[in-house]
Amino acid sequence: MYRIRLFAIRHARAFEWIYQRVERVMVALDPVFARIGYARVERPVALVERAVKTVLFDCKMCGQCVLSSTGMSCPMNCPKELRNGPCGGVRPGGFCEVRPQMRCVWALAWEGAGRMRGGDRIREVLPPLDRSLRGSSSWLRVSREKAAKLREARQAARTAVAQAFPEARRIEPATAPLAEEPASAVNREAAGR
Repeated sequence: MYRIRLFAIRHARAFEWIYQRVERVMVALDPVFARIGYARVERPVALVERAVKTVLFDCKMCGQCVLSSTGMSCPMNCPKELRNGPCGGVRPGGFCEVRPQMRCVWALAWEGAGRMRGGDRIREVLPPLDRSLRGSSSWLRVSREKAAKLREARQAARTAVAQAFPEARRIEPATAPLAEEPASAVNREAAGR
């Protein structure tokens, strides 16, 4: 497992590309997941996620995956489970103080992040770990959140256009005057009263 984890970090840019594609597919599947029910979809998606990420990244299924922010190095592999950088005990050569035969997860994270296009995200401070999400699918949770943000943005754009239209008509009137109503239409309205 450790060698595969190192392979994933060495090829962080390729895995970043794959990760982004998987995320897009998951976001696109949001309507399907919503129709089926997220509670029903959670277990099978979590099983697939566990299988893939355990092999490639030695994933611990914390439910709050930050691989795309940490150079494809899972911070949960740190014996201290530090999520925002290394401890003060990193040994020379970047080795772990608790497991001296293992390279520090954060030393590897910096190497992996240096290879990624979005590698500067490693500088962002991550929120504390929510232990209640352990074992759940972070793919599903993140894609659901992103799909909700996309829906909100689309709705805001529609609302902005609708609200801006009356103002636009006042500022920039039509270049051609509106045609007169036909006499037959005007007479029907008067007769209907």
